[in-house]
Amino acid sequence: MPVPASFRPPRPPGRLALALGGGLVGVVVLAALLSFAWTPYPPAAIDVANRLQAPSAAHWLGTDSLGRDIASLLLAGARTALCVGAAAVGAGALAGVALGLLAAARGGWVDEALMRASDFGFAFPALLTAIMLTAVQGPGLATAVVAIGLYNVPVFARVTRSAARAVWARDFVLAARACGHGALSITLRHVLPNVAAVLTVQATIQFATAILAEAALSYLGLGTQPPLPSWGRMLNEGQSMMFQAPLLALWPGGAIALTVLGLNLLGDGLRDRWDPRLQGSR
Repeated sequence: MPVPASFRPPRPPGRLALALGGGLVGVVVLAALLSFAWTPYPPAAIDVANRLQAPSAAHWLGTDSLGRDIASLLLAGARTALCVGAAAVGAGALAGVALGLLAAARGGWVDEALMRASDFGFAFPALLTAIMLTAVQGPGLATAVVAIGLYNVPVFARVTRSAARAVWARDFVLAARACGHGALSITLRHVLPNVAAVLTVQATIQFATAILAEAALSYLGLGTQPPLPSWGRMLNEGQSMMFQAPLLALWPGGAIALTVLGLNLLGDGLRDRWDPRLQGSR
């Protein structure tokens, strides 16, 4: 006998956030993968005769001030954003997680020194780091990746250290120490698997921050350089024509907003799914 709709338990909001976030992120990932094999036009192809065209069958989202196809630029820009975000978050997570695990395992002066170093790292946001690196080696994609990656190191170090310290106080870790297992063995076999869920959620949040940072650096001319497409540079190029062709800024701005929204919803949904204390609390 079917259960009446009024007696069915409500769907947890975490599931909805996970589904919406996963869907938005999936669309962006598919767009980035598609751009490796196909775009309606070459992203860097200039056609001045067809500049500032409205959306049509020939150009689905119109053209910019140089006649480049907006849809092609958005697809290729998704590839750039995801590649920069993945590289920066991956590098930051690799270094930060290692430092956080070391701080939690050793404690004492090692813990104190690493945490004070992470506090010092927070004094240099990605934009300031990118400006300093640009003065040394010039603007470019590598500058954006290094700047964003360096900013992520103290973030992951702090999160990892906090979560790992809680695991080190658990009974099964104390039992492993009583059996003679070393700090490295306990860290790899017990601590790291138990903090993996927290780190995955943090990675999705930092991924969204990395995409925003890449767009900001490219907007200022410190990140991705021509001819590589970038959502941030598309915003920069479209701001001078806000009244003449507002869609030039709307398309990349919407792409950035939806991608960041999707990553934040995905992280929120994963947190609700993996943390029993949050299930059903919203």
